[in-house]
Amino acid sequence: MATIYKICERALWRAAEADGQFLGTDADERDGFIHFSTAAQLPETLARHYAGKTDLVLIAVDAEVLGLTLVWERSRGGEFFPHLYAPLPLPAVRWTRALPDEVDGRRVLPELEP
Repeated sequence: MATIYKICERALWRAAEADGQFLGTDADERDGFIHFSTAAQLPETLARHYAGKTDLVLIAVDAEVLGLTLVWERSRGGEFFPHLYAPLPLPAVRWTRALPDEVDGRRVLPELEP
């Protein structure tokens, strides 16, 4: 089972839970797909796109449930990133965890095990 991760604002995730699906962030909507990261890609994704942001949530998703709507494409530095070309169905979510705010410019990731 492959797990991929999404980071977003807590309020946006709560709205998705109420709606029964996650349509993505403003950046996702702009790009036409929902951006995900692997566990190894998370630290750089956080530093590059979420530095200084607060009240974030980390969402662990079962990549296999997403089927053909999940595409691995070259992106930052030629690495392959998972991109979802559909709304994220909530049954694909394994768990969500609050991300701690940065302290002195550093953020500690929660344990990524299921």
